[in-house]
Amino acid sequence: MSIPAAVFKAECLKLMDEVARTGQPVVITKHGKPVAQLVPVPAESKSLFGYMKNTVTIKRDIVAPTDDSWSAVSGVEDRLYAEAGKKPRTRRASLKK
Repeated sequence: MSIPAAVFKAECLKLMDEVARTGQPVVITKHGKPVAQLVPVPAESKSLFGYMKNTVTIKRDIVAPTDDSWSAVSGVEDRLYAEAGKKPRTRRASLKK
C-alpha cells in the first residue's frame, strides 16, 4: 500500500495498527516519490541456547577412562609418519628460479 505523507500524518496511529495486524508494509510518498516505509517489527527468534535439551541420552560413564589404546601411545601408526617424511617435496615449475 502506498499513501501520501499528509494522509500518513493524519492517520499515523491507525496505519501503525493496520501494519501490525496485517504484516503488510506501507510506503509513504511525497509528491508521488517514495520517501519512507512503515514495516512490522520482525518476530523475535528463539534463543539457540538450550535448543537441543533432552535430545541426547548418555548410556554409560563418560568420565571414566576407556580401554581403547591410542595409536599415539601404542605406536601402530608410526610407520605412516616415517613414510610421510621420506617423500620428496616437489615444487611447481612456475616457482623455480
